[in-house]
Amino acid sequence: MAGRLDFRNFSDVFGNGDTLPYDQHVNRDIESKRKSLGGVLFVDRVFTALGIQKVKIYPPKDTRTLHDLYQQILSSKMTTHHKLSALYYLLLDHDDGLNARAKISENFAAQTGMPKRYQIFMSGLWHMDRLQFAVALEYLAHPSLLPEFADNIIIALVRHAEHGDYSLALAYYAAVQPVLKTQEAIELLFEALSRTDVSEAFYYTRTRAGPARRQLFERLVASVLKEPSSGSSVVGGADGEVDTAGRAAELIALPLDAQEETWLRVFLTTGDGRKLKRAKDTMIMKKIVSGDVDLTEGTKSLSGPWSIVLQGFRSSPGSEQ
Repeated sequence: MAGRLDFRNFSDVFGNGDTLPYDQHVNRDIESKRKSLGGVLFVDRVFTALGIQKVKIYPPKDTRTLHDLYQQILSSKMTTHHKLSALYYLLLDHDDGLNARAKISENFAAQTGMPKRYQIFMSGLWHMDRLQFAVALEYLAHPSLLPEFADNIIIALVRHAEHGDYSLALAYYAAVQPVLKTQEAIELLFEALSRTDVSEAFYYTRTRAGPARRQLFERLVASVLKEPSSGSSVVGGADGEVDTAGRAAELIALPLDAQEETWLRVFLTTGDGRKLKRAKDTMIMKKIVSGDVDLTEGTKSLSGPWSIVLQGFRSSPGSEQ
C-alpha cells in the first residue's frame, strides 16, 4: 500500500543492510566508469547538488559507509523529491546487483510518492554512469524532463562516440534542444555536427553571436576541407573520396549571407584556411557556383573531390559540355 514506507528510516529503505550489491569487483568497475567519465559520475553531480561534500563515499564499501551516505542525503537542505531521487539511484544498484525481479526501486518510488519524471531522470543518469548510453538516452530524451546536466551529457556522448558515430549525441540534442553553457560542450557538439551534417553545423553557427559565430564558421570550413585521416570518422559513404566530395559540394552550396561570404573568402585566401590543401580549389568552385567563372575556364587544376563535384556540374541539365 502506498505511503507505508518511511524513507527517513534506514531499514525501510535498505533493510538491515546485511546484503549489499557492492563488492570489490563492482566497486572497481564503478571506479573504472568514473575514470572513463572524466573522474566524475553523474551521481557525483547529484550528491554535490545535495551538498554532500565527500562524493567519493560512493560507491559505499560496507554497511557503515552506506549508512553514512544515507544520513548525508537526509541531512541535505534540498527538497524531499531530490532526496528521494538520490536514494532511488542507490536502489537501482540494488536491483541490478541483487535481484531485479524484486524491483526494489519501483516499490520505493511507489510507496514514497516519488514523481515519475524523477524516476525517469535518475534511471537515465544511472545508465549514463554505466556507460549504457543508448539505454540512457531512452530516459534522458523523455519530453517530461528539463535539460539538467545537458552539457555533461553532450560531452559524455560525444567523447564516447564509437567509430565516428555521433548519432546518440545528436539525437539527444535534437530531442531536448538544450541551451549549452560551457565552451567544451559547444565545441564538442559542433564537432559532431560538422563531421556528420554540414548544413546542420552551418545553421548551428548562426545560433551564436559575434566572434564565436565566425570562429565556428571557420572551423566548419576547415573540417570539410581537411584531408580525411586514416580511419576517418566522417559519415556518409563507403568511398571516402566520394564522401569528401559530397561534403565539399554541400559546403559551397550553403546559402551564405554577405558576411559569411566575406568570412569564407578571407579565411581561405589570407587567413589560417589558406594553408588547407583544397583552399584554392574551394574558392574556384565557389565562383563557379556563383556564376563568376565559366565551367570550361580555370578549372583544369581542380583535383580530388572537387573534380568529382565539377563532373556533376558539367553533366547537369543546361551545363555546357
